[in-house]
Amino acid sequence: MMNMKMKNIIKGAWTVMAALILSSCSGFLDMTPTDRVSDKVMWETVESAEYHVNYLYTYIYDVLMGQCIAGETEALTDMLKYGSYNYNSRCFIPSEMAYGASTTITANYINAYLGTWGMWYQGIAKVNNAIYCMDKYGKMSDDDKTRLRGELCFLRAFLYFDLMKRYKEIIIYDEDMTKYTKDKAVSTEAEGWAFIKSDLEFAAGALPDRTKSNGRIDAGMAWGFMTRAMLYAKDYDAVVTAAEEVAKLGYELETKYADGYAKALGAGNKEAIIQYQFDRTNNVTNSYDFYYTPGGDYTIHGEAGGGYGTPTQEMVESYELATGGKPDWSAWHGTTSKTPPYADLEPRFHATILYNGAEWKTRKIESFVGGSDGWCQWNVEREPKGRTTTGYYLRKMVDEGHDVIAHSGGVQPLIVLRYAEVLLNKAEACYHIPGKAAEANAAVKAIRARVDLPYTDKAGEELWAAIRQERKVELAFEGLWYWDLRRWGVAHKKYPEGLTGYQQHGLKIEKNDDGSFTYTYVSVDDSDRNFSERLYRFPMPSSELESNKLVDQYDDWK
Repeated sequence: MMNMKMKNIIKGAWTVMAALILSSCSGFLDMTPTDRVSDKVMWETVESAEYHVNYLYTYIYDVLMGQCIAGETEALTDMLKYGSYNYNSRCFIPSEMAYGASTTITANYINAYLGTWGMWYQGIAKVNNAIYCMDKYGKMSDDDKTRLRGELCFLRAFLYFDLMKRYKEIIIYDEDMTKYTKDKAVSTEAEGWAFIKSDLEFAAGALPDRTKSNGRIDAGMAWGFMTRAMLYAKDYDAVVTAAEEVAKLGYELETKYADGYAKALGAGNKEAIIQYQFDRTNNVTNSYDFYYTPGGDYTIHGEAGGGYGTPTQEMVESYELATGGKPDWSAWHGTTSKTPPYADLEPRFHATILYNGAEWKTRKIESFVGGSDGWCQWNVEREPKGRTTTGYYLRKMVDEGHDVIAHSGGVQPLIVLRYAEVLLNKAEACYHIPGKAAEANAAVKAIRARVDLPYTDKAGEELWAAIRQERKVELAFEGLWYWDLRRWGVAHKKYPEGLTGYQQHGLKIEKNDDGSFTYTYVSVDDSDRNFSERLYRFPMPSSELESNKLVDQYDDWK
């Protein structure tokens, strides 16, 4: 998973492990069919134990892809718009969720699209059972047992983190499977974060660094993920300590911004800490390009695809000029033939967003009415079929080298965690620790220096605004912005601080007879977007409420 060799191991493990995983040494789980390899055999040797753990690695991909069943969480913010008016995921449902109508802010609705309770508890049970069985049957060396336990503790922390950021108070189970019971109360929020911290600390101490890990989970992953988890816990000293440990392990920013998330670890990516990789020769691919590549990649071949979700004008206006400071976009908030200042924007804009006239593959993007990529009017034409409703397409995370006609699946790596985030996590933590403003400024400066943006040290609210700005544009479309606004407790506030009382926009572009273009500012929403304060904690699912006598629905959802 973490490099090509590990990814191939995981892929090869699927067939056999689908059978092996059914066995269990825990009577509680009742998973001991007689026609399977026994736990005693599976956990005796390091080779077979690693085979089992490889299967559990797939939960990293499941969590990455399972953030919102309706589509990318950026569509719940000002970043991304799904253009189809059909009532499906990656179509109208994300917009419906963002509008926040009372019909959507219900326990059943939120659990259906944002709930992960049952899925991740299944994963946690499998991880706990693996530790339990290894302790009971393992005959590998103590060093190997400690290392494998470190990998499993990382996976458990990874799953519990995703539960904690959604529910805050959760049920904690460790590897003592004899204590699994049907009825168990939730922990406090502090206990949940302490459990995750303990697992990550153990993993960091038990695992080798990336140079010795042979592609398996390593210490850098544990320390790096600690910086994310402890921001949520508001344990800022732990964030700083973990960030410093990551730096000691030799991670650094790639020279080119796009290389930080797109370059494969096997190709020498120094910035990627956790990256999920794919391999077409083994039919291990993803569908990201099918959903987000420019529609013209299909239409020029007489087919339909791409363009499901497109960046908004609000996101475009989040970028600074290459010389620093933001341009005045007021001329494009009406109708004008003046060319937008795309060419003058900073490098991360050009690496992230495709606009009308941008170079792409062997052609130029034509996101105007009637162009090869085309434009679709929101709420009038139900199916864009690859056309954009905003005037833009995603470039970031989309593989420019992928021939979508020849190959349906994409193979560009998907980033889970990279060093740029660690630096920004450290900057945010230092902002909250008295006397550490200089360290916060240094981290922000390092991020901006890569793309040659000027920076002068700041303090107070100006420093916080700079950190927030960098998180938005540096980490755009990496699945973090919605959760950032939510954990900061500002999502319910008026836009642009929060996600309430605004509409998303795009540019309708029309080509004139003389080859020039007319740009018209258009809303791509039916109504204002609103974030309900109930969404700071998702509801406990009815399945848990019905089966567990010691839990009750969270107060906001009663």
